[in-house]
Amino acid sequence: MRVKRGPSHVHRRNRLLKRVKGFRWRRKSTIRLGRVAALKAGVHAYRHRRERKRDFRRLWNIQVNAGARLNGSTYGRLIHGLKLAHVELDRKILAHLAEHEPAGFTEV
Repeated sequence: MRVKRGPSHVHRRNRLLKRVKGFRWRRKSTIRLGRVAALKAGVHAYRHRRERKRDFRRLWNIQVNAGARLNGSTYGRLIHGLKLAHVELDRKILAHLAEHEPAGFTEV
């Protein structure tokens, strides 16, 4: 007796098409192109999750540097001084202080 794979094929196709919903051109509606598109989308998402961390750190460094220069210092001197003083504020918090609370940033 042969194995009929209709239900499993439909389930797999529907799962794939749900994943590629909103993609452009035929990649959203065909299995062959959708499978490649979903695979590439996963690769890009994986890579960009790591790049996002780098991008935010770069942004925070720029914001902290801008705040430091308003107070007559530079980014490097500020970070070095904070390390020597054992101040354990990360760059995200420092950038928030520099942008939203300049008086608090000056005190630090």
